[in-house]
Amino acid sequence: MAGTTKLLVVDDEPDAVLILAKTLLAKGYRVITAESGLQAINLAKAEKPDLILLDILMPDVDGTQVAKALQEDPATRDIPVIFLTCLITKKTQQIGARYHDAAKCTFIAKPYDLDNLLMEINRLIGVHVG
Repeated sequence: MAGTTKLLVVDDEPDAVLILAKTLLAKGYRVITAESGLQAINLAKAEKPDLILLDILMPDVDGTQVAKALQEDPATRDIPVIFLTCLITKKTQQIGARYHDAAKCTFIAKPYDLDNLLMEINRLIGVHVG
């Protein structure tokens, strides 16, 4: 049910946000965007997206800190997260391992394969395709 699914796309690179948002909109998803960690936290709390696509390396509040803040809030703790990153470190693996429900958290390397990303979005929001 892409048309009813609201996704929050978070990346500090405006071009990356724009490209991914346009792609997801074309696939029928509703998309909201944030270009900072703090903005992402505030939008997640206000908008209650069905899933968050979250860059890790951001200058103000990085993606692991965003995930931790959302995890600690009962209103946002069950929102699935896909970490989009060009670098997977022990720190990012640890935040994923500590995530409230590891089945609702995954890492996808940049540059990402669109089909794989869409498959993960659908898996995490519970849509069975095919």
